Amino acid sequence: MAELKTKLNDDDPLAFLESVEDEKKRQDAYEILEMLKKISGKEPRMWGGSIIGFGNYHYKYDSGREGDWFLAGFSPRKQNFSLYIMSGFDRYNELLKKLGKYQTGKACLYIKKLEDVDRKVLYELMEVSYQRMNAKYNG
Repeated sequence: MAELKTKLNDDDPLAFLESVEDEKKRQDAYEILEMLKKISGKEPRMWGGSIIGFGNYHYKYDSGREGDWFLAGFSPRKQNFSLYIMSGFDRYNELLKKLGKYQTGKACLYIKKLEDVDRKVLYELMEVSYQRMNAKYNG
């Protein structure tokens, strides 16, 4: 079984954000960082080389594969921000209708910049997802 490459490490999330070349993207990243700190009550931690995560949980699949992952996180990628909404998007249709310009993957919300979305709606989406994941895995 392949080992997961993205793992919790002791790298400095603030140093990582300082390495973001685009000043506007860096400012947006700090704003997202503060949102997730407030939502989670946790300090940011690096997962792999480019994801900042908050909180964590242990999962185990029926296949026997298991590991640890963050409850919420984000990465300021070159093309866009990847915000990890670990609870998925199935139950958030009403919030997504009000969010603004975005795309989704399985558990990723992609936005180009914070100006493209309603910050209050984004905060609520991240907060509800974090709370659901935390309740499910950390009880």
